Amino acid sequence: MKKTFKVLCIGGSDSSGGAGIQADLKAVHASSCYGLSVVTAVTAQNSLGVQDILPVPHAFVSKQLESILSDIGTDAVKTGMLWKEGIVQAVAQKVKEYKIKKLVIDPVMIAKGGKSLMNEKAKVALAKTLLPMSMVITPNIPEAEYLAKKEIRSVANMKKAAEVIFNMGAKNVLIKGGHLPGNKTKGSIDILFDGKNYHEFHTDWIKTKNTHGTGCTFASALAAQLAQGEDILNATAFAKQMVTKAIKNSVSLGKGHGTVNISLKRINAFWRSK
Repeated sequence: MKKTFKVLCIGGSDSSGGAGIQADLKAVHASSCYGLSVVTAVTAQNSLGVQDILPVPHAFVSKQLESILSDIGTDAVKTGMLWKEGIVQAVAQKVKEYKIKKLVIDPVMIAKGGKSLMNEKAKVALAKTLLPMSMVITPNIPEAEYLAKKEIRSVANMKKAAEVIFNMGAKNVLIKGGHLPGNKTKGSIDILFDGKNYHEFHTDWIKTKNTHGTGCTFASALAAQLAQGEDILNATAFAKQMVTKAIKNSVSLGKGHGTVNISLKRINAFWRSK
């Protein structure tokens, strides 16, 4: 019987379906894995932004984690929105208790519309407690600037920031360059630093405002590949291709930012081409 690879996604629920747990599970499914979920917050949001957040008590986050890990288990864990310090600590405790090795951290700090998705104490806890447990952390430019305490205006800046974040304890640092100035003419570039070497991942720039859910999709696809035994380079290459195709296939929903859209047909075509 074929093994079922499992990915546990920990994060907030997005009522618009474009990001958060909803995007995580879509990406995991498209990557041929079974998605499990632990909800850390419920949000009221749409294409215009996040209107309100209702955090789940950290004790109940811990109960959700215990229910899944004590029975079903997982081959990889991906974290997203961890709104409060207590939630970060609850996740870190279970990661340590169950000896989770394949931990992908997407440090979701600010929504596309500008709403904060992590308070200051939670940011500090993530950097000090959870980040050193990660196999890979996937910040975008603003998140990397916060973590590294450095302004990022170039690929060289990205590399320096990746080194700083690596020295905070992450085994691999993947900085996504979607916010980098000049991308519209140079294309989209992500930088992976493994402690020794820098690896660049390039795709063409896609002109669209429909980019809601890119970070969640990327990190979840990456976690799914790691769950199946891929190394970090192949996993990153797959995730980069998936999110690029999802942006190309994006849909306009509502009056603001539409959402990326995973096409299983296109993903299957990608696998056939490998």
